Amino acid sequence: MTYEEIVQTAREIMLKKDVSAFDGHLAVQVNITGEGEGAFYIELKDKQLFVEPYEYHDRDCCLIASADTLTKLVTGKLDAVFAFTTGKLKVEGSIDKALEFQKICAAKDKKTAKPAAKKPAAEKKSCAKPAAKTSAKKSAAEKKA
Repeated sequence: MTYEEIVQTAREIMLKKDVSAFDGHLAVQVNITGEGEGAFYIELKDKQLFVEPYEYHDRDCCLIASADTLTKLVTGKLDAVFAFTTGKLKVEGSIDKALEFQKICAAKDKKTAKPAAKKPAAEKKSCAKPAAKTSAKKSAAEKKA
C-alpha cells in the first residue's frame, strides 16, 4: 500500500465510528513503518473525528506500527495491548490516551438509518357472513315458524 492509500483507508474506517459517547480531546499521531512509510494524525474533537495526512506536534501520543498492524487496530481485529506486548505496536507519550484511542477503534460503527419499508395495506376482512351459514340460519328459522 502507498502512504496515501493507508491514510485513506484509516480515514474511511475511523469516520464510520460512533464517537458520540466520547468526550474531550484526543490527538494521536500515527507513524507508519515499512511499506507506505509516513505520518498522519487522528483527532477527536467536539465528538467529531478527523484524519489528516500531517504530523501533529501537540499530540497526546504517537503510535508506531506497520500499515497492516494499523489496519487491524482501527478495524478492531487486533487488540492494542496485545500488539504492544508482542512488539507490533510502539507507543510514545500517554499510554492512557493510547488506551482511549483503542476504545474508539473498538466502538461500533454509526448506525445508518434505513427508511422502513412500507408494508402493504392489510386486506379488510368482510363482515358479511358466508351465504351458506346465512341460508342455514334462515332455514332453521323457517322450520320453527
